[in-house]
Amino acid sequence: MSDALTESMTMAAHDQRAEAYAPLDAPIWTALTTGNRALAQGGPRAMRYLPDVAPFAAVADRSAASFEALAALVPPDGRIVLHTPDAIVPPPGLAIELQKPILQMVLEAPPVPTGPDYLTLGQEDVPEMMELTARTRPGPFGPRTIELGRYIGIRLDGVLVAMAGERMRPARFVEISAVCVDPAHRGRGYAGFLMMQLARTIQDQGLTPFLHVFADNEEAIALYRKLGFTVRKSFLITSLRALQPSRE
Repeated sequence: MSDALTESMTMAAHDQRAEAYAPLDAPIWTALTTGNRALAQGGPRAMRYLPDVAPFAAVADRSAASFEALAALVPPDGRIVLHTPDAIVPPPGLAIELQKPILQMVLEAPPVPTGPDYLTLGQEDVPEMMELTARTRPGPFGPRTIELGRYIGIRLDGVLVAMAGERMRPARFVEISAVCVDPAHRGRGYAGFLMMQLARTIQDQGLTPFLHVFADNEEAIALYRKLGFTVRKSFLITSLRALQPSRE
């Protein structure tokens, strides 16, 4: 096989892979317009998850009109979170309260889940799930976040000590999120085990698991690499809050 033919085939394979993973280039927008459409609000220029589901939002493009539509989705005391390839200038009425780099990681290798018994969590578990996420801070988790997908956990003596679940569903991808373990029970492999259980179920449906992690969270990134996840892309996560109207 000639070098030119080999190069051509390599480029074609690269293009096919890029096209297949294109939904992850704008994961929030794609999820809100595909797999999570039933839990979204907004219009053709800007969309967000219902506030009690998740704070994530996205714009169709970087035009002023799209950012104006985005600002209209934020109540006076509210906030939204965006994933963008670079920094943004907030629209009038919104201010940046946090901006940090995050990594997007995908799992293509088959997972190997081995570990303790686990259970599927339901609506009756939400108060305890919210208490666990409030203490461990894996990311936003609201009263209706559980509606985004399947959540599983581990109980010891009846107490929920670890959990993980599914969040964004952009096209044929499913995000693993809310991975957390009570500090008193860390070091036992619960987080990786739950993630692999979810990953196996996702892959069995012909879908691809992915996740997001702060770029400075070296411990978590090391775990995810050990489980088989690879870094695909970097974003900035930007939290915007509504400015209070001035009183004159």
